[in-house]
Amino acid sequence: MKTTYTWIIVLLAMFLILSGTSAVGVEIQDVYFKDSVAIDGTTLQIRGAGLFRFMRVIKAYVGALYMLEGAPSESVLNDTPKRLEIEYFHAIKAEDFGSASYKMMAQNVGPEEFERLKPRLDRQNALYRDVQPGDRYALSYVPGQGTELALNGESLGVIQGADFAAALYAMWLGEKPMNNSFKRQLLGAP
Repeated sequence: MKTTYTWIIVLLAMFLILSGTSAVGVEIQDVYFKDSVAIDGTTLQIRGAGLFRFMRVIKAYVGALYMLEGAPSESVLNDTPKRLEIEYFHAIKAEDFGSASYKMMAQNVGPEEFERLKPRLDRQNALYRDVQPGDRYALSYVPGQGTELALNGESLGVIQGADFAAALYAMWLGEKPMNNSFKRQLLGAP
């Protein structure tokens, strides 16, 4: 009886240790993302993480989405705090981020909305820097303050507006995202 009890305790301890690893963070493609981040005094929990493939075969980058705990995934484009972190597997020139963002934002908002947002998108695109494999961009939105772009933890600037943030995040999480599989992974969907 004592041996059985000991085995139950050992198995329970192993289960708790193994199940607890997901609370520590997420690892995908050998890249680690924390389980939570704090922005402007607000703690956000990881919602999901995924691999973005370009042309279905090239592993381009991995990313993680952070949202308020308990917030429904459908609210991701609302005026609520959020962070998207992306770590790159390949070198990318700064100007390439700009050309992709013009195309994707235009695809997710109407022509009039795009023209209204374009000056802020121009400012956002001017913030981008060349990246090397292992570099990480973070887009952090704080209501009332704007969307901060940071590279490897260094802030590059903030663009104002909930409308801009919604259009920017829609590139990955909107109705016409860059990659549907990546969107589902970020939102923690199966």
